Amino acid sequence: MNIFEKFYDETEKANVRFVGFSTEDIRYDFGIVYSHMFFGKPLVICMQTGRSALLDSEDLEDLDHLRQAFHLESIIQAKSLADFLKEAIPSIPLNTQYD
Repeated sequence: MNIFEKFYDETEKANVRFVGFSTEDIRYDFGIVYSHMFFGKPLVICMQTGRSALLDSEDLEDLDHLRQAFHLESIIQAKSLADFLKEAIPSIPLNTQYD
């Protein structure tokens, strides 16, 4: 008896970038997985905490979302992270994965 319904099972060669940087008060270590899945949103993974989020350029405008996703202490830290990620995450059209 099958107890689950599989929605997708895809394999792709993804481009992954690892980057570490610091601001005046915090160090960041991230892995960024660029994929065609999930509407083309890169998967951003904090290597220190394991927290991750699918983010695109529009998501980077929501500083509260970034602060909550990565458990940052302040909006200032979220702004610093958003400023960095704006250079690392391309502005791309939505992928039509689910059409």
